[in-house]
Amino acid sequence: MAEVINMPRLSDTMEEGTLAKWFKKVGDSVNEGDILAEIETDKATMEFESFHEGELLHIGIKEGETAPVDSIIAIIGKKGEDISSLIDASKSEPEPVKEPEPVKEPEPVKEPEPVKEPEPVKEPEPVKEPEKSLGEKVLISPLANKLAHEKGIDINQVKGTGDNGRIVKRDIENYKPASFVNTNNMILPTEESSYDLSNSTMRKSIAKRLSESKFTAPHYYLTVEFEMDNMISFRQQYINTQNKKISYNDIIVKAVALSLVKNPKVNSRWYDDKIQVNEHIHLGIAVAVEDGLIVPVVKFASSKNFSQINDEIKDFAERAKNKKLTPAEIEGSTFTISNLGMFGIESFTSIINQPNSAILSVGSIIQKPIVKDGEIVVGNTMKLTLACDHRTVDGATGSSFLQTLKEYIENPVSILI
Repeated sequence: MAEVINMPRLSDTMEEGTLAKWFKKVGDSVNEGDILAEIETDKATMEFESFHEGELLHIGIKEGETAPVDSIIAIIGKKGEDISSLIDASKSEPEPVKEPEPVKEPEPVKEPEPVKEPEPVKEPEPVKEPEKSLGEKVLISPLANKLAHEKGIDINQVKGTGDNGRIVKRDIENYKPASFVNTNNMILPTEESSYDLSNSTMRKSIAKRLSESKFTAPHYYLTVEFEMDNMISFRQQYINTQNKKISYNDIIVKAVALSLVKNPKVNSRWYDDKIQVNEHIHLGIAVAVEDGLIVPVVKFASSKNFSQINDEIKDFAERAKNKKLTPAEIEGSTFTISNLGMFGIESFTSIINQPNSAILSVGSIIQKPIVKDGEIVVGNTMKLTLACDHRTVDGATGSSFLQTLKEYIENPVSILI
């Protein structure tokens, strides 16, 4: 008997999927465990394998098409098997019953309005002749000037064919601008232009989830500035002694994990009837990809050392760009870190990645004058901003977390104790 293959729910937030690529075509034999297709979800693109054997008798969704979860994407069965009833059943969805339209009350008869005297026709205002940037007037007829304005044409680029080089109607109608000008390896358009980008499943999910977070969770922000001189020295010493490269972000991730252990209320989740305080630390690390943003999760981050955190984040980042992360690797975070410091961003705020209660935005390390022991010296600082859900994290709670984080960041040796 033929088996219907439905669009799977590959993540907890998935509502629809896009069929990125088919690895089988109608008529091909399929074995259990064969990869049928790649499906793009709201978080990643994943391979979808078959749990049935037989022949691929029908493909319900073409490459590039999007369909809701549980809709038919394929049918597998015996060669020559009649599947017309299955295909018809997938197409014949019952139409919703329409509510009867309410009977409209007859409108009252309006009294005829008094006839207004016609207003005098205003003479059109004369179109002002434009001037060139050097003060020289552009010779152009009023009609040509109006047409150029409507079409968005720069009249300084138009050559007039009228008397004394005057621009006339035919010059505007026949004007064909150079499509592009190449200057210093930059392609510069010389006329109005635009293009459209189709919203991917991931981009639509990002828009929906962040909008829901911003407008349902009452955000507030706490910004701090930490001294980074000790962190810079500590990182270099660690690399020299352990012969293992780690980044500043790896140290920050470990420091955040330990700070959450000491401030568990920040590591929480809001429910209508309770607040769930998580004792385990699963840190979501925001990673930029072509279609937007994905947040793989370093699980039990507080129990991992710098090298383990470094290896895991590097692996996540590489596979995220190739859309090879699994659903288990991008779900279950209890707190999120977003770091734009490597892009030179000094400070910024982030939208909370629900159901988390907070997200930490990490800026770049900046060298500037600072005051130490009453003297102005050159030092290194970094700004961090904690966005909190006020339903779960009060100002004092968020501040306590940042104070703990300050101790770890400014004295990173304490992380190893």
